[in-house]
Amino acid sequence: HAWADIEEWCHAATVVGTLRGSRFGFLGHTYPGMFDMYSDFTMHQAQLGLHVEVLEMDDLQDRVENVSEEAIAAKLEETRETFEVDEGVDEGDLEWSARVSVGLDRLAEDFELGALAYYYRGTSGSAFERLGAGLILGNSLLTARGVPASGEGDLKNAVAMKVMDALGAGGSFTEFYAMDFDEGFILMGHDGPGHIAISDRAPILRGLGVYHGKAGYGVSVEFGVKRGPVTIFAVTQTREGNLKMLAAEGESLPGPTLRIGNTNSRLRFALPPAAFMNAWCEEGPTHHCALGVGHHAGTLRKVARLLDLEFVEIGPS
Repeated sequence: HAWADIEEWCHAATVVGTLRGSRFGFLGHTYPGMFDMYSDFTMHQAQLGLHVEVLEMDDLQDRVENVSEEAIAAKLEETRETFEVDEGVDEGDLEWSARVSVGLDRLAEDFELGALAYYYRGTSGSAFERLGAGLILGNSLLTARGVPASGEGDLKNAVAMKVMDALGAGGSFTEFYAMDFDEGFILMGHDGPGHIAISDRAPILRGLGVYHGKAGYGVSVEFGVKRGPVTIFAVTQTREGNLKMLAAEGESLPGPTLRIGNTNSRLRFALPPAAFMNAWCEEGPTHHCALGVGHHAGTLRKVARLLDLEFVEIGPS
């Protein structure tokens, strides 16, 4: 027991060291009207020691415009080796996503990014709307390489994803979909970047006519997290202006999920679905979290203690 506790403290110290000095890119803006995701950059810098690098869409556009055909071909080869490409994927959309992915790689390298929060709506088929619709492939590949990308401009969730990645747990961009009261599980996932390293199978690329709640169309990533123990982890904030951490341990279950070009997992927690959702929401979370493999609540509690932040674990009282 003592050595297990010491190991958790070592992992927690590694997480805190990873956050301190890490550069988090913020590309575009937060999804309009999602007040739970709005963030005070100074609060993150003061309480976590990270740096927020505010990026322009032009920073990405410039790099995408200068991508070579050889780099696109190499990215397409990497994509086909990594993903199962659904027959419904348009070749033009796939090539565009590959071009944007190369641009994202260069953006992350040039600004030395350790994580990224991003979103841009765009209008009327503009260049930036098309750019925003081509981000999912590249950001999923970045996330798998240790540069987690959080959609909808959710900086707090980018922090949660970075913490889970630093623990070797993954940390996939996730929200609550639905509750199954008969079988006692919650369906969780999201469109946008998934941590493909924790997928239960070769992740699938699907073509979507429209992203949920977003302008644009194109290629999206679909998979479920590996079966077995999992942890969801969220970073939110208190009315006093402090960051707050929230976690729950559960299990990823086999079974059918929605085929909608999103990540999808059937998760069961220690509390029944309704009781769990009530307990989770009472803590004032954002509607996103980071989903990772394994049970890590003990280590996450220590991370919060080292950072002098409030921590709550949702489970039986």
